[in-house]
Amino acid sequence: MHEGDDGPDSVVRRDRFSGGPAREFLSSMDADERIFTADLAVDRAHVAMLAEQDVVADDEAGAIFGALDDVEQAGFEALPEGEDVHEAIETAVIDAVGGVGGKMHTARSRNDEVATCIRYRLRDDLLEAIAVTVGFREQLTEVATAHTDTVMPGYTHLQPAQPTTVAHWLSSYAQAAERDTARLLDAYDRTNQSPLGAAAFAGTPFDVDRERTADLLGFEGLVENSMDAVSARDFLVESVAALAGLSTTLSGLAEDLIVLANKGLVELDDDYASTSSIMPQKKNPDTLELVRSTAGDASAALDGLLTTLKGLPRSYNRDLQNATGYAWNAVDAVTAATEVAGGAVGTATWPEEPLETAAGEGFSTATGVADLLAMGGLPFRTAHEIVAHAAEAGAARDDEPGLADVEAATREVTGSALAEFAAAEAVESALDPTESVSSRDSRGGPAPGAADETLDDLTSAVAAHRDAVQTRQTNLDDAAKRLQEVVASHE
Repeated sequence: MHEGDDGPDSVVRRDRFSGGPAREFLSSMDADERIFTADLAVDRAHVAMLAEQDVVADDEAGAIFGALDDVEQAGFEALPEGEDVHEAIETAVIDAVGGVGGKMHTARSRNDEVATCIRYRLRDDLLEAIAVTVGFREQLTEVATAHTDTVMPGYTHLQPAQPTTVAHWLSSYAQAAERDTARLLDAYDRTNQSPLGAAAFAGTPFDVDRERTADLLGFEGLVENSMDAVSARDFLVESVAALAGLSTTLSGLAEDLIVLANKGLVELDDDYASTSSIMPQKKNPDTLELVRSTAGDASAALDGLLTTLKGLPRSYNRDLQNATGYAWNAVDAVTAATEVAGGAVGTATWPEEPLETAAGEGFSTATGVADLLAMGGLPFRTAHEIVAHAAEAGAARDDEPGLADVEAATREVTGSALAEFAAAEAVESALDPTESVSSRDSRGGPAPGAADETLDDLTSAVAAHRDAVQTRQTNLDDAAKRLQEVVASHE
């Protein structure tokens, strides 16, 4: 999408600069199909406003609207050659209705036109990404709700750490994705501001109504300063940064699932796996590997975008033509990865017995035993030392520590019997992974009761964000109807 200055002699200057070896290099037509519909909407809203402001006559507006309808029906592929989609559509309109078609470009520049088209299309893409992310969270929450009692190993540094549950693990990602959703909504709201009417960068002498075009296009406000309006691309940065953050959340989830699948602790549905071309026994989690790699695509897009924008002077520079593609690439890749990740979680099978067995490996209940001793009056560091001695005893015989090891370690460290600090039955319970999980019922913890409270909050947040998406979509739909009615009144 070409972004270049247009003055009153733009047609002459375009003829003068219409050839030469750089023509193809300057063209953005190959990438512009994405904003074809957006440009038609922007054209219609602008012409409708010009007619209402008596800048163009009603019959002239009607002729332009008719030509735009024909352009839309013919489709992007039928456009004449042009440096960009904006020029091509204008040429098609002029070819259809004559010189009056050139009035469509009155009181605007391709600079504010393309900035508006980018925002118009990107907000739709962001809204889809947000809706998919909300659906992803809903899938995680539904699976978590079914597995509040399913014990699984928890890791730090990829080493057995403490037993937890499938619900607790999934909720951690659902909560992170909730914050990702909020950032995407913020990015949407700042994207949904209209730069139209700023012209090249210094405004226009025509009596334009910027609020009217914003309303007809469904924008919630204006990018007020005309220079900022045409040159600002921070909405791209914010959008891509939010997408990169979401992709990082997805990448962590994918990595966890890949590791768990490797250990036989989750079974992915065949639709989210493949086999080897030479080793038929293999079941590879390759969709998740691609989800994991999407974080690289998104972070590269953010880096490329920031590098393109870094140091650009006000107001317009042709570098901006290359900036937008980073946003398209990021939103497409991350939206697709989010959908796949949700499907992989939603269709996976969690084998309860292997999970529970693995949950107790590596003396993962050690912290729970230390906590129990500390509750009995020992300083936690002393309790920590006792459990460390018990761990060494178990390791020496290549076995998990038991009650006898804790009893011996307690006497060794304190000179007192274990019974002074904790009952043997309580220690046995603390050594059991399931009981260890049940004991950790602090807010946000893995115990079933605490998990239920977390899931209630996550479910409410899903509903709130789904409503937020619907509200924004309804606003866009209502604006599209208003624009359609205005156009129809001139036909």
